[in-house]
Amino acid sequence: MFTRQLTALALLALGSTAAADALSSADEIIARADMASYYAGADGRSEVRMIISDAQGREQRRQFTVLRRDVDEAGDQQFLVVFSRPSDVRNTVFLVNKHINKDDDRWLYLPGLDLVKRVSAGDKRTSFVGAHYFYEDVSGRRPSDDTHELIETSDSFYILSHAPKDPGSVEFSSYSTWIDRQTFLPMKIEYTNPAGDIYRRVEVFDVAEFDGYPTVTTSRVSDLLTGGKTDMQFRYIKYDVGIPDSVFTERSLRTPPRDWLKRPAE
Repeated sequence: MFTRQLTALALLALGSTAAADALSSADEIIARADMASYYAGADGRSEVRMIISDAQGREQRRQFTVLRRDVDEAGDQQFLVVFSRPSDVRNTVFLVNKHINKDDDRWLYLPGLDLVKRVSAGDKRTSFVGAHYFYEDVSGRRPSDDTHELIETSDSFYILSHAPKDPGSVEFSSYSTWIDRQTFLPMKIEYTNPAGDIYRRVEVFDVAEFDGYPTVTTSRVSDLLTGGKTDMQFRYIKYDVGIPDSVFTERSLRTPPRDWLKRPAE
């Protein structure tokens, strides 16, 4: 853990230096952004409040807890998502084994049917529990799945363009990312469809520091074609809490690890 903390501090120091001395390698910027977004600490937990809105302003709400553990440094990871509200999705559980060199393994437990469903690789860019959030958004898209080009460097952001290496596997033709030069957190992402329209936008509105790591606390995913959106609020965030690998097994789909789902002491 101490080594990881030193690594994190070093990355933050490099980020501060980069604010003055801009990086020129798109791949290096993306690697740092991936670390900042998905690898804070050796593990972590947070509660998420999700508000799903359609174009008429009608809302659905979801609440769930996300547990994460790194298997390897900047490598494979494990995620467990357990829903607590509302009652119709309570105890729905999503388990991800994220792999760097092959497709992720994903399972979804539906308590109403007492059914464990394998989520195929072809479904990763589809709606997650009715939200504008995708299955792939939980654990993140692998940087190696796309090509990256640095388009512009402003005072605050690295602006990059990305294209999928396998266009047939995704619904977008390209996307652009605005990455904060200080924290390396992506602050905005816009996706373009084959017709040339920007149809999906991800925005970060608030960032706060937890256990020394800059962390997104409020974000939104918008469907620009339908007018729908999903707002997400992240709370009770903790890193380096010592979550064991036994939590991230198929057993936890039907029997979630209640001790690890409790809110941490303030």
